[in-house]
Amino acid sequence: MRYLFSLIMIGAACIRFGEAAELTPNDWPQFRGPNGNGHATAKNLPVTWGGVLESYAWKQSIPGRGWSSPVVIDGRIWLTTAESVAIPESEQAGEERVRREGGFSDFKAHRSVTFFAIELDANSGAILRKLELFTVDRPPSIHATNSYASPTPTTDGARLYCHFGSLGTVGIDMDTGRIRWKQTLSVDDITGSGSSPILFGDRLIIACDGADEQFVAALDKQTGALLWRTARPPIEVKESFMRRAFSTPLLIDYLGRQQVIVPTAGWLVSYDPFSGAEWWRCRTADGYSVIPQPAFYDGLVFTCSGYLKPELWAIRADGSGDVSETHVAWKHTRQVPEIASPIVVGDGLYFVSAAGVLSCLRAIDGQARWQHRLEGSYASSPIFADNKLYITNQSGLTTVVRPAPIYAELAKNQTFGETMASIAIAGESLLLRTDPVLYCIRNIH
Repeated sequence: MRYLFSLIMIGAACIRFGEAAELTPNDWPQFRGPNGNGHATAKNLPVTWGGVLESYAWKQSIPGRGWSSPVVIDGRIWLTTAESVAIPESEQAGEERVRREGGFSDFKAHRSVTFFAIELDANSGAILRKLELFTVDRPPSIHATNSYASPTPTTDGARLYCHFGSLGTVGIDMDTGRIRWKQTLSVDDITGSGSSPILFGDRLIIACDGADEQFVAALDKQTGALLWRTARPPIEVKESFMRRAFSTPLLIDYLGRQQVIVPTAGWLVSYDPFSGAEWWRCRTADGYSVIPQPAFYDGLVFTCSGYLKPELWAIRADGSGDVSETHVAWKHTRQVPEIASPIVVGDGLYFVSAAGVLSCLRAIDGQARWQHRLEGSYASSPIFADNKLYITNQSGLTTVVRPAPIYAELAKNQTFGETMASIAIAGESLLLRTDPVLYCIRNIH
């Protein structure tokens, strides 16, 4: 009966919010693509580009700074950025001292930060609109490697939903550029925001895991009103900064049950996206600042435990209540990602550690197939399309790999500029954001 009720609610949501556009294979509406798993159905994607040849379809300078990935809808690219006014180093001493006492040292403070949503033409790269969203005076300082605009926006084709962590979330009418609502869900995330929002029916689901409070919330996508808010399981650590997490929720449908899967420090939790009630929870390895989004395959959810010694856990998704002693299928402890999300292709689970070790396991049982050391450090999440895996390091070097039981490298491509954003796909093009340029990469005939 509960499943039947869920189907009715989904149908009602589709009728009520019929203005949302139907997605096409050319769209990339959220972090990690149409299904939040890093996959796209695109064909004819490039293998080689960049370097001294600079073989790009176009490149466009993006004002401000942001590590949000682009989203694509109906031939338009949207991304967020932030323009800030820094406080001189001589005035930052007091705030930096407080941060160091919490175990952090590399922070930047600002007098103000202004947030923008930028619209570009996907074919030419021309900036069509730069929408000013809101300004925050004396925002909390963030880690120097982070940005104030790191969460990726999401869209239903009618509205764009931009999340900036504790500083605010907005719903924007994409036709008019009008801000329909603004909502603030405040926690002390210390280093800045990172978790991207996802859409489910008529609600926008957001993970809020700060040092002070930890919860998951759903907002009405039409009004921004709070629909539900569910506290996280107890996180029993002394240091408050070790209670934080920055992972993006993953929506799955398994055995007729809709679930939104959201890691937090020491736990993986499944929620009912309609009510926010817990379906199940699993105690995982001790860790904090959990960043990678989970992956899903054949009834298993794959989650990474965060710093300082990340572990990869496979947990069966058919449980109820506390499944810590009953539903852990396997664990892996070597070269597990601290930041980049794992991805499943075929029956293989692929992931890259911050130190640049790319691994492939058999997803069903965790059996190791291969490891290969890549160049540089890694923060962006791999994506897959056209039988190619794209893995980009923080210096803009993208390695293209054929998914296979043995390591099969196709190419290495250098794009100039620092990056922590994940690649997005628009039709037959790759969109790669660096600081401060957005590149469009496609086969040019």
